[in-house]
Amino acid sequence: MSDMITFENFTFKYSSLSKPTLKNINLVIKRGEKVLIAGPSGSGKSTLGHCLNGLIPSAYKGSIEGKLTVDGVEPHTKSIFDLSSHVGTVLQDQDGQFVGLTVGEDVAFIDENKNISQEEMRTHVREALGLVDMADQEGKSPHELSGGQKQSISLAGIMMNDASVLLFDEPLANLDPASGKKAMELISDIHKKTNRTIVVIEHRIEDVLEAEFDRVVIVNEGEIVANGAPEELLVRDDFRKNGLREPLYIEALKYAGIDLEKEADKGIYRLGEKDISVLKRWTASVEEKRKDEKEPLLKIEDLTFSYNQGEKILSGVNLHISKGEIVALLGNNGAGKSTLSKAITGIVKGEGRIFLNNTPIDKWSIRKRGEKIGYVMQNPNHMLTQETLLEEVEFGLKIRKIKNSRERAEKALSTCGLHRYRNWPISALSYGQKKRLSIAAILSLDPEILILDEPTAGQDHKHYLEFMEFIKEIAAEGVGILLITHDMHLALEYADRAVVLSKGEVIADREVSSILGDRDIMERANLKETSLSTLAEKSGICPVDLMNTFINYDHIGEVEHG
Repeated sequence: MSDMITFENFTFKYSSLSKPTLKNINLVIKRGEKVLIAGPSGSGKSTLGHCLNGLIPSAYKGSIEGKLTVDGVEPHTKSIFDLSSHVGTVLQDQDGQFVGLTVGEDVAFIDENKNISQEEMRTHVREALGLVDMADQEGKSPHELSGGQKQSISLAGIMMNDASVLLFDEPLANLDPASGKKAMELISDIHKKTNRTIVVIEHRIEDVLEAEFDRVVIVNEGEIVANGAPEELLVRDDFRKNGLREPLYIEALKYAGIDLEKEADKGIYRLGEKDISVLKRWTASVEEKRKDEKEPLLKIEDLTFSYNQGEKILSGVNLHISKGEIVALLGNNGAGKSTLSKAITGIVKGEGRIFLNNTPIDKWSIRKRGEKIGYVMQNPNHMLTQETLLEEVEFGLKIRKIKNSRERAEKALSTCGLHRYRNWPISALSYGQKKRLSIAAILSLDPEILILDEPTAGQDHKHYLEFMEFIKEIAAEGVGILLITHDMHLALEYADRAVVLSKGEVIADREVSSILGDRDIMERANLKETSLSTLAEKSGICPVDLMNTFINYDHIGEVEHG
């Protein structure tokens, strides 16, 4: 195969920074290869992607040393428009990518630029939307859609592009697990049918590696630190060593003391009878950690909501959160999770009753509820209004005339791993850093209930662990936590309980391991089983038992996270 992408001693430094973000990159990607570029937040992986698609230097200015060629051209010498015929991109932040007033117009954009006939264009749009199950959304505005639906529209749009290289920047960021699996299957299908060169930038290792990749390139601190087949990097601990989360089944096998050098393939390990016996003994060896009952804090009774007397978005929802309890709210895109959080905070008004500390809050204003209930939105761009990080976190404290606002703001920034950037302009942050900043601004206000909509989206494993450990500390002080999440790992490891929504109704409310081991509930809610479930089934072990063992073993501290 000929070379499609070549970095030769390539270095890039942003104009606003004193040190290079990419340092002496040497990398060759062959024509038709499918490559995953992974790395923790701030590693330089997104910057590398911006060099490929021409956003550097068109949108992000800086100095370049060395050489980069993509499909025979040097990206930094071409306009974004000219380069788009060589590199098609799906951005992590879809809101900045939409150009059409409707879904159909947006997907048709590339055909319009090619002067394709309207009849042929409509056929192409219907085919592309059909492939991502979005045909019924053609007439809607992209901005009316959920995060997962927006991602699907972006995937449909890129399929209209005949570029030689397709670049996906964190394609799983806003997708529920089952939709994420489908997105990866779709990307794989595009690769097989077109043999285009595929580059995926992603840090959700378990989910992304369910698809096959020719190679994985790990970037850390601006340098390539690993480059090889996925199974080689898993066995060598390259992901963990560089701040990335290994697949759960890999962690479980290590916890059980099984040698990973043997019988590895690209999916679940094919264990021999001896290793299965080891896994079964380990599963039986860890006692379940008992959870104490906690005082109720928030109660929702028979909550129903619909827009303009239309179809019910929420129907008879009952939910409670106790003091110090972490509850995961699970469900597919469009299940009603975000609407439920808006009803709790008063952004929308539904029928039913909501109590805080046994006091009805149905008639409370949004402002009054906001003094007790903190809500961190899924998209951080909808929350950030100030120039610098420190000003953003201080803003809410100052308008409430809270003393020691500077001290509290700096503490919140430290907790979220952002203190060293406190005087940076917010515009210079990555999406993941913006997410942490929006969380820091809410945490500084000391709420009684904290609602986090996809709190770990865009965060690497190191910051994920730091943040979730902080959330545990907050919960230990009596704050009730509601985690709206697609991350089954997060729910399994940190939530005391999970509530599952499907079509606006609660279909399950119990321990997370019990839910993830219930195939009927998982299918109804469009959730994806974790690799622990698959490992258990292949090994003849009850999935709930293996998951509980994993959780309890992890929580009692016998193994430290790396």
